[in-house]
Amino acid sequence: MSGSGLRVLISGASVAGPVLAYWLQRLGFTPTVIERTPEVRMGGGGHAVDLFGPAVDVMEWMGVLPEVRDCRTRNDVISFVLAGRRPVEVPAEIAAEGVSDRHIEIMRGDLARIVYDLTCNRVEYVFDNSIATLHDTDAGVEVTFERGTPQTYDLVIGADGLHSATRRLVFGPERQFLRFLGGYLAVFTVPNHLRLQNRMVGFSAPGRTAAMYPVPQDTSQARVVLLWRTPSLYGYDRHDFGAQRQLVRNLYGDLGWELPRLLAELDNADDLYLDSISQIRMDGWTRGRVALVGDAGYCPAPAVGGGTSLAIIGAYVLASELAVAGGDHIRGYPAYEQALAPVVDRSRSIGPTVLKLIIPGSRTQIWLTAQAMRVIPHLPATLRRRLTSFGGDAAAMLNEARLRRPEDLKPLG
Repeated sequence: MSGSGLRVLISGASVAGPVLAYWLQRLGFTPTVIERTPEVRMGGGGHAVDLFGPAVDVMEWMGVLPEVRDCRTRNDVISFVLAGRRPVEVPAEIAAEGVSDRHIEIMRGDLARIVYDLTCNRVEYVFDNSIATLHDTDAGVEVTFERGTPQTYDLVIGADGLHSATRRLVFGPERQFLRFLGGYLAVFTVPNHLRLQNRMVGFSAPGRTAAMYPVPQDTSQARVVLLWRTPSLYGYDRHDFGAQRQLVRNLYGDLGWELPRLLAELDNADDLYLDSISQIRMDGWTRGRVALVGDAGYCPAPAVGGGTSLAIIGAYVLASELAVAGGDHIRGYPAYEQALAPVVDRSRSIGPTVLKLIIPGSRTQIWLTAQAMRVIPHLPATLRRRLTSFGGDAAAMLNEARLRRPEDLKPLG
């Protein structure tokens, strides 16, 4: 198979899709990114995400690391609120130093804007449309769309997130692959009435946690993150925001701290995001000419599993292995799966560990967490790193990511 100019359709324009498109275009492919929303969600939207180690390397190789650093959240202090007591404060970097010595926290919307701006003049984007059907043939993948003329592509990549439509069309219903970890998260925007600057504040009750931090590009606003444990999945409509708001009120309406004021702002928040903290577990992420990347294939769990870093790493590995294979998916796809499998395996143990730490299950655990936060800043660095490594799983995951360097990749054609 000749690789030069191979047409690749990528479904999803959040982070993994544009990162993949950048590297494919740079390596001689012709990618098109299709996105169901009318535009890229950017400009500080979404919640804060973490870039660790190899994901930071990929940003550097793309030439956008200075801009990514400029857009970091600057939440330099984590303040843990205790009823009737002084808050416990810890430098934010201490909480991550056991994972990687290269770490950047950035709003998902800012990251999406950066990678979109980098690629929009060299990659075709199609917004407000989505894939309707896929038919894999020896000659290519025949694709029909919700709108527009059917087309045939050499390869199709699903980068469309936890609830991937590409995965459903090719691999089957989501329920086959979704593993619920026992928790939920909700994120929404409120006025920054606490006038937070460079600081995240958090409050916990048994089984429930609430946090608030300023939006870095507009400190008049703040993002609220709610995380709670529950033994089973809710049967709710992901698109019924009224029902979701009521669910949040029912769960947090009896708590003190700032919760009454935050819940009062919920009706004014037009960006509410609520979802289960679940993993996607699959035996493989490729079938025929179709592949999955990021949360679509191996989501390690939203908000607790390092999914954004894993998506960036996965996108780079997929592009590099396809390039090394000369565009031949029959060789490139298995190489992608083989290279990424150890990283994905390690990632699966992070979410459950983090979930237990950030959503204490009892008042005793809340007290113990507060005491640990008081002590950790005063410990030797080696011991701090051990205690903040989430059992060593997160650091081990990053160590498994052995990326080819860009100068070792030869463009097609």
